[in-house]
Amino acid sequence: MKLTIVLTLAVGSLSLAQAAVDPNSADQAFVDQAGALGVTEIEASRLALKQSSDSKVQEFARQMIADHSKLADQLRATAKQEGATTPTSAPDAGIMQKLMTLNGAAFDLRYIQDVALQGHQKSVDLFSQESDRGQNTALKQLAQTALPVIRHHQEMAQKLASDKKISSQ
Repeated sequence: MKLTIVLTLAVGSLSLAQAAVDPNSADQAFVDQAGALGVTEIEASRLALKQSSDSKVQEFARQMIADHSKLADQLRATAKQEGATTPTSAPDAGIMQKLMTLNGAAFDLRYIQDVALQGHQKSVDLFSQESDRGQNTALKQLAQTALPVIRHHQEMAQKLASDKKISSQ
């Protein structure tokens, strides 16, 4: 009887160990890339609240901070639960350096093009890929759940760009 319990516990532990995300896997790459995109979105949006004088840009930025902070928390919790290395990303230094030197309309242009439009396109591509091809069920589900919100952000960014007569290029 004791041998059966020990063997059952050992097999159960092995199954849990196998369920963890391989640090070299595409799922781990998703966690890392999603973390980096999210923190860039949050930090650039915080900067928008200081350096943009446009109320629509600031309103967009506030929404991005709220939504991407929530998603970052969900990503960290899911990654930890699944045995993935949790993202400890820094924002994209190139984007942040460009934005820090700008104010007003010049800031709005760079923020909308680089963060709102291009950043959300990268996020849609990344989350779509994980939704379609992810191996870890929990991370795949997270991507599937987040994707409609990110697509909505992309639509909001496109409308903002259109309202401001900013090209997506």
